[in-house]
Amino acid sequence: MILSDKRILEEIEKKTIVLSPYKRECLGSNSYDVHLGKWLATYREHILDAKKHNEIEHFEIPDEGFVLYPHIFYLGVTMEYTETHAHVPFLEGKSSTGRLGIDIHATAGKGDVGFCGNWTLEISVKQPVRIYKGMPVGQLIYFPVEGEIEEKYNQKKSAKYSGQPDKPVESMMWKNRF
Repeated sequence: MILSDKRILEEIEKKTIVLSPYKRECLGSNSYDVHLGKWLATYREHILDAKKHNEIEHFEIPDEGFVLYPHIFYLGVTMEYTETHAHVPFLEGKSSTGRLGIDIHATAGKGDVGFCGNWTLEISVKQPVRIYKGMPVGQLIYFPVEGEIEEKYNQKKSAKYSGQPDKPVESMMWKNRF
């Protein structure tokens, strides 16, 4: 079951969902639109290694926009800081974004109860496309949780992405033991 607009508003009032900045016009009938923040990043190395800390370079999207190219993997970030304390948030691309050939996440569309931070976007494109900071890129939908949460994401010592900043964050796979 997905939360309706009225339920999202109730949860915002109770502070179990936090959206900052919050704009009422971004609230859909069962989702909340999020926007592209001003920062993008790319990996420094052409070949990535899952056991290595792969470093990224951040750059700001200029006012005139920035052209994304196929075969380059970009990390972006939502302009919105979010907190979700009682629901499972899912980030999906907007249809208008998808119709431009922009994918905003490769695999990480689901958040965890207790996630607090800006969302890092895993961006790839089908053909060259100019993007702009502040453009709508996705929508958050919220699912209720069945049962009691033993430990929220922001309380776990092993949480690698808790408190994400307003800049993209690289993969932390290297922190896993395998």
